[in-house]
Amino acid sequence: MLPSALRWTGWSVGRHFALGMLGATLALAPFAAHAAGDAAKGKTLFETNCASCHGTSGKGDGPVGAALQPPPRDFTIGDFKLDTDKDGKPGTDTDLMNVIANGAAAYGGSAMMAPWGHLSEQDRADLVAYVRSLHK
Repeated sequence: MLPSALRWTGWSVGRHFALGMLGATLALAPFAAHAAGDAAKGKTLFETNCASCHGTSGKGDGPVGAALQPPPRDFTIGDFKLDTDKDGKPGTDTDLMNVIANGAAAYGGSAMMAPWGHLSEQDRADLVAYVRSLHK
C-alpha cells in the first residue's frame, strides 16, 4: 500500500495542471507590466529627489542643474531620447523607469543623470506618472 501522501486524492491531472499554471502566472505577473503610477506620490518623490536638478516645475532649471552640462531634461517638453529596451520607441514608461533606476549613462546618455536604484519599482512608477503630467 502507498503512503497516504502518495495516494490518489481524487484530483484530476487537469486540476493539478491548472493549479500549476495559475501559480506560474501569479509568480510572473509582476514582470509582465509595471504597476500604475500615482502622480501625486510622484510629485513628492520628485520634489525630494529630482527638483534640485530638474527644477520644481520640471523645466530642467533647478539650482544644481544650472551648473550641469548637458543641462537636465526639460520634462514640460515631453521629448525623451533613450530607448533602453530597444523596442524602437524611445521614452516609454519602461525607458523612464530604467533610466531612473540605472542612470542615463547605462544607456548611452549623460552621466549627469545618476542612477536612483534605491527607489522601489512603485516609487519609480509614481515618478514616471508625475513626469508625464508635466508635459504641457
